[in-house]
Amino acid sequence: MPDHEGPPGIGCATWNIHRARGADGRIDAGRIERVIGHDIAATLPDILALQEADGEEPPYPGLLDLARIEASTGLTCVHGPPDTRRGPHSDGFLGNILFLHPGFEIRSLGLVDLPGHYPRGALVAETRRDGRDLRIIATHLSLAQWLRVVQMRTLGQHVARRPPMRTLLLGDLNEWRPWGGLALSRRFFGTCLRGAAVASFPARCAFLPLDRILTDGPVAPTGVRALDGPEIRMASDHRPLIGRI
Repeated sequence: MPDHEGPPGIGCATWNIHRARGADGRIDAGRIERVIGHDIAATLPDILALQEADGEEPPYPGLLDLARIEASTGLTCVHGPPDTRRGPHSDGFLGNILFLHPGFEIRSLGLVDLPGHYPRGALVAETRRDGRDLRIIATHLSLAQWLRVVQMRTLGQHVARRPPMRTLLLGDLNEWRPWGGLALSRRFFGTCLRGAAVASFPARCAFLPLDRILTDGPVAPTGVRALDGPEIRMASDHRPLIGRI
């Protein structure tokens, strides 16, 4: 378990694990768990969001050893209650799994179904840590821009009905435009989202910034970068993205 007395701020990490299917075509959850336990854990994340982390076909089974990830990162999976998972065999909600530092007090945990041809969703956790409120939205948006626009509008409407607080959005947003395109604009989400566009896809030769760590706070996330290494390139088609807020 890492020592979380690290740099100031809140460490964030997001990774689309491609259902543990690696560049060699093999499904190997152990590779994913090793990257999380070695490469991601070394960055001292307080928040870890995974996408495509459950099976694609019914009953959408979990793929990972969550206890192993908790032990290697010091984080806790928030999907304990059955109503925070897609089904009894799933680890998360529509492939999204969220881990948080034990110092976060979860005040509200909601699931948001997002419209689209393929089932998409978001996990919205309203938390408090060290006297400060933070809303965390972990999601995986669609490939088509018009669907991303509708999905971000749906999330914006959800947030507008909730108590005001700083919001963090992280995950595979499938937005290749460095400026964020229409979907990530204030026009549809309701607030201005800030964060660097860092290439994270494809893992072997990344040139598209599909994964993002964004916040509506006055200061953009810092130190945003995509992790790289031989096992990372083999484990998934995305590289993990890290940053601090």
